[in-house]
Amino acid sequence: MKEIRAVIRPQRLPRLREVLRAVPGFPGMTISKAVGCGATARHVPSTIKEELTDFTDKVRIEIVAPDEIADTLVACIVQVASTGQTGDGLVWVTEITRAVFIRKTVGG
Repeated sequence: MKEIRAVIRPQRLPRLREVLRAVPGFPGMTISKAVGCGATARHVPSTIKEELTDFTDKVRIEIVAPDEIADTLVACIVQVASTGQTGDGLVWVTEITRAVFIRKTVGG
């Protein structure tokens, strides 16, 4: 199994959700709000206020998926998230050695 994490522009999320849900075997995803800045800033903040607010809104996506579809999911994320501009985001994949679904047992 693989864990796929991505940080993308929030505007790209609705389309990405649509594309990922069309992939056979798509297991679902977790979405979190995120803010960040790149290593190469467009300008250097000149005030404390500017330094504290010099971040861009992003969303973080986390997916735990079978090995067989991980590359397909990554390709979908890259294709949908790409605008060709700096700051489009980042996708990374890590190996999962064990994952257990937690389910509520009814009546017992």
